[in-house]
Amino acid sequence: MRRPASTSSCLVCGLHYCVYLCCLEIFRQSGARTPQCTLLGALTKPSDEYELKKLSTRWQKKFGEEIDQDLLYLISVERILHIEDFNEDGMWVIPSEYSDAEPDPLRNFAESIVEEMNSKHAEDVHRIYSIYVESDFQATEVKMIWVDRLGFDLHVHSGEVTFAARIPFTREVSDEKGVKSSFNMMSHHAWEVEKSYAAPEFEKVELLKKVR
Repeated sequence: MRRPASTSSCLVCGLHYCVYLCCLEIFRQSGARTPQCTLLGALTKPSDEYELKKLSTRWQKKFGEEIDQDLLYLISVERILHIEDFNEDGMWVIPSEYSDAEPDPLRNFAESIVEEMNSKHAEDVHRIYSIYVESDFQATEVKMIWVDRLGFDLHVHSGEVTFAARIPFTREVSDEKGVKSSFNMMSHHAWEVEKSYAAPEFEKVELLKKVR
């Protein structure tokens, strides 16, 4: 099958052409997050049997289920519109940046880490926020909503208002063990600072964005 001049590789399967839903999978994140991505490009129906078989195999390997080949469509990504919040202007990402990007190494287990932190370590999450974030209001509830190799995102509730905060890791992580190690280290240091056993060894996060 002839390919158009402008193509991009999918960050999930690595193919220049990709199942449409597979491309969308890389942007699926926690329901609490507001960032959205829109893919702009040419959508076509595959006809080459070898290409269909290759895509079906990739899909089954990725998602653990077979796919009806009649439902397969291919997208050649030309531009991506990234929007942090629907109330803000978006940013267009050029094809070369999309092609050169690498998927976050935590993407396959980030959601389970977030659930574990909120259910089993809620007190530590709240303590880290209190020590690592500069704010002038009383937080009634703090929830982790996402984590990636560079840090994690929080939703901070104060009365009926919700703020978003981003706390970076002290070093980049690449796996689940690294996430938990960094989180434990930050939690312990936050406890030491809270008890005045140690001085802060970091710059406090000052950027809080009102979500709702």
